[in-house]
Amino acid sequence: MSETSRELVERGKIDVEGRLVDASNVTLFCTIEFDGVTGNVVYKPVSGERPLWDFPDGTLAGREVATAMVAEASGLGAIPPTVLRDGPFGPGMVQLWIETTEEELVDVRSPESLPEGWRVVLHAHDRDGEPAVLAHADRQGMRELAVLDIVVNNTDRKGGHVLAGADGRVYGVDHGICLHTDPKLRTVLWGWIGERLSEAEVGKLRGLRERLDGDLGDALSAHLTGFEIRALAERTELLLAEGVFPEPGDDWRAVPWPLF
Repeated sequence: MSETSRELVERGKIDVEGRLVDASNVTLFCTIEFDGVTGNVVYKPVSGERPLWDFPDGTLAGREVATAMVAEASGLGAIPPTVLRDGPFGPGMVQLWIETTEEELVDVRSPESLPEGWRVVLHAHDRDGEPAVLAHADRQGMRELAVLDIVVNNTDRKGGHVLAGADGRVYGVDHGICLHTDPKLRTVLWGWIGERLSEAEVGKLRGLRERLDGDLGDALSAHLTGFEIRALAERTELLLAEGVFPEPGDDWRAVPWPLF
């Protein structure tokens, strides 16, 4: 996170412009201004979070921030600058709005129309009974998001949560239901199953594990329980020990629904 972006999301004056109606929880599109710098942010007030049976009430904003902290500390995946702060409707998650391109990174298509190099996640049939596949592009930024999702135990990596930034980077958003202690990985980014982690990915995971015993672990305690931080460390250790992208488990649905 650049210092300018950090100051903007942490200290800027927020004005609500409208609501993103497709979101499960209250998600507000806002303008923000600080010291002459302006931009847009997404603001998700804690008061607008919908209760879930398996996540404690009022914790989703903190989980978004914690996931962004893990990504920033490890260098795994790009998440827009994200903070927990007060806003027009009380405390909530504030995240810098990222300008995107029209490029699709995850899609459902006929096998014949699949772009070269895309990775197939699953085979299905469309409403007319014709063959279709869920697939995604093969980008390093997406691969690193997939690694991040494994360690933060992301239970909702939909296709719409992977954005092609106008700056050429691939961004991940919507991380409110991450970092549970129970295995819950649910993602559309299954395209690297069984492939070995690269040396760079292993190095980033090792750095993450070390920092969880120090400054990062201390900082995460503002948003997560000790059990959740320990589970994060254990998932990181397991991925390092196995050295490959895992297969889906048999105890839970491995792909989110809806897909986008």
